[in-house]
This record gives sequence, C-alpha cells and structure tokens, in this order.
Amino acid sequence: MLAVAEIIRLHGAAYRAHVGDRLLPSHARVLRDLAACRTAYFGGQLTQCDHCKRQVYRYHSCGNRHCPTCHRPHTERWLETQCAQLLPCPYYLVTFTLPRELRALAFAHQRVVYGVLMRSAAAALQRLAADPRYVGARLGCLAVLHTWTRAMLYHPHVHLLVTAGGLSPDGTRWIAPKNPAFLVPVQALSVIFRAKVCAGLRRAGLLDQVPPGIWTTPWVVHAQPAGRGQRVLDYLGRYVFRIAIANSRLEAMTDDDVTFRYRDNRTQEERHVTLTGVEFLERFLQHVLPRGCAKVRYYGLWSAAHRADRTRARTLLTALTLIAAPPAPAPTRASSLGDLPRCPHCRVGTLIVIAVLRPWWSRPP
Repeated sequence: MLAVAEIIRLHGAAYRAHVGDRLLPSHARVLRDLAACRTAYFGGQLTQCDHCKRQVYRYHSCGNRHCPTCHRPHTERWLETQCAQLLPCPYYLVTFTLPRELRALAFAHQRVVYGVLMRSAAAALQRLAADPRYVGARLGCLAVLHTWTRAMLYHPHVHLLVTAGGLSPDGTRWIAPKNPAFLVPVQALSVIFRAKVCAGLRRAGLLDQVPPGIWTTPWVVHAQPAGRGQRVLDYLGRYVFRIAIANSRLEAMTDDDVTFRYRDNRTQEERHVTLTGVEFLERFLQHVLPRGCAKVRYYGLWSAAHRADRTRARTLLTALTLIAAPPAPAPTRASSLGDLPRCPHCRVGTLIVIAVLRPWWSRPP
C-alpha cells in the first residue's frame, strides 16, 4: 500500500528546494521522521524464524505524532484511557469553526490562535451551561483540534465531546439538561464563542489584524447528540496521532503527481484529487502543529484540576437507577516489537529476536 513516507522520499527534495529557507523546523522534522519511519535510521531488531531459520529485520516506527503509519498502537492506548474516563451519561458532539477571514491569521500565529479557539469554545459552553435555564452545572469537555477538510484544505475547527449534564455547584447532584432536545441553544453559543475569540485575540495583540466586519456576521457552531461517547471517541482517535489523510486513501504516485480520494461531505460522492508532489506535501504539512502545541485538551470535569469532581460525578451517575453505566470496553492489545509474530516466509514459525539494531543517530561516528 502506498504511504505518505514514500511520497516524501520521492518528492521531499523538490519540496525543500521549492520552500528554501522558509521551511519551518516542525515541517523539517516531519519530513525527516516520516521518510525514515520503519527504516534502519530509527534502529530495530533482527529476528529469526524458529522454524525455517529465515532472518527478518523489524525496524522501529518514528513515533512522530503526525505519522499516518505508526499511529495505531498510540491510538489504541489513548482510546483505552479515554474510554475508562467516560462518565456513564449521554454526550453531545459540539463543533466550533473559525471563519474563513481568520484562517490566514490562524496559520501565521498557530500556537496563539489555536489556543484561543479551543479555550473560547470550552468557555462559551461552560458559560451557557452554568445558566439554570439550560443546565446549571459544570460540564466535562474533551476538545480535539482539527485543521483540515477531507481534501486536506486548511479549515481550523475544534470538536468537543461534552457531557449531557454536569455536576451541581455544591457537588451534591448530577444535573441533566433542562431541555431533552438540546444541551444549550446553538445560536446563543455562537454569539458567546465569537465574543470570547475577539477578547482572546485582543489580549494576544492580534485584533488589529482582523477585518472588523467579522464580528457582526454569524459564526458556525454545530451540535448533535453523541450517544454514550464511544463512537465519537473512535472518530476523534483516528486523528489524534496523525493528520489529514490515512495511507489507505492514497491511490497512485508518479515522478510528478500524487492522487488520493476523499468523500464529499455534502454529496457523499467519492472524489479524486491529483496534485503535483510539491502541492501534495504543501497541503499535508500545513496541518503540522508547532512544537508544544497541544491537539487534545481537557476542560471542566475532565480537567486535571477537577479530578475529584469527576470521581464524585461518576459515583452520583452510577447510583442513578435510570442511567445504566455502559459496559467497559474490551482491552485492546497494541502490537509492538516485543510481540512474537509469525514468520512472513513460512507462515508457520515464530520470529525470535536475535539482535538489537541501534538507531543511526545514536551510533558513534
């Protein structure tokens, strides 16, 4: 199967030449890590089949959080942790999108604007939820940042998995939403979100770079029920340890072009896009986050500061006879180099480690 790493190996040099000294350090590291993923650069193990005695090299993954090849074990561990933290209650998925007019500013100041986006979304939700007309309690929020469309275009937005209800201010009751049809009114949520982003950009000294008309136009906020949260976690988990595109959507690569497919969000039709190798890498790398920028953040009951409140909420919810706790997810076993896989040659024997290969960057000159 074609992989992003192969595209980088073939077209990476042309992309570096195209960008020149404008190549960001974070982009340079992604290009290096993904191109070397599961090669001798990162070291590995030499194994031997205990049946046919054939030897097989098994190289380490790069571990880069943007790599579409080595994300599975990380994703499985993350999902297992998040599922264990899910409270036994209904959930909502709420999505906040930055307007088109702010995208250039967001790309130029990613660390600041992404932080403003995520904090403003969570704060707007908590403010409305605190109103007794809607909930009157503190919610639990898991926020995951996305910056792409299915066609890998730049489109910064944040998904929040939110508890349908929250802990009362005195910590003695679990309070469900007053209206069973919605958590909070989306139109009011959009207005508060817009105001909080405005305030955040003002504090960051970036407000003068924003077209003033944007503060009087509607902003897009979407909310929908999310069941018990498991399916939304599965969806969000796909992109916590990789970005924009999976290797399975890559269709073809030549010395000049790369073709991939995606499903149109409106028509649900499958579409195909062909870009030059440099254009493909430009689209891919614009979603690489700067060093230290957190893609996943926790607010309200899910924040570290409210761990005791989350435990209290779980106790209250479990005690409610009308809300049954979902069954615990079956533990998943992430594959690793410590496993004993079948021999790819004879399909009978087991591969046994006979030597450890040091990574190139750790070897003495």
